[in-house]
Amino acid sequence: MDNFIQVYTTTEDGDEARRIARSLVEKRLAACVQILGPVSSTYWWEDNVVEEHEYICVIKSRQDLYQDIEQSIREVHSYETPEILAVRLSEGSSAYFDWMEKELKKNEG
Repeated sequence: MDNFIQVYTTTEDGDEARRIARSLVEKRLAACVQILGPVSSTYWWEDNVVEEHEYICVIKSRQDLYQDIEQSIREVHSYETPEILAVRLSEGSSAYFDWMEKELKKNEG
């Protein structure tokens, strides 16, 4: 189970989030991508505090696919410095993990 991850990225609008989700699922880099939003984000950017509405993509995948996921997100993302964060999953439904494994790109290692 410890080889599964969730990757998070935020986008400026729902269309961009859907493009990222579709791309990752079609490439089998993600078994599922959930899009949440809009959410309110407050952050520093270029010496200013910015308040924006964004969308969050929650990407379900495997650790060995992370580099390809990051590259794929960067190819589509409009932000200069997109948030791309991965969290390892230590526990979860074995049936769900089995489903994810079936839907993801096969491990080449």
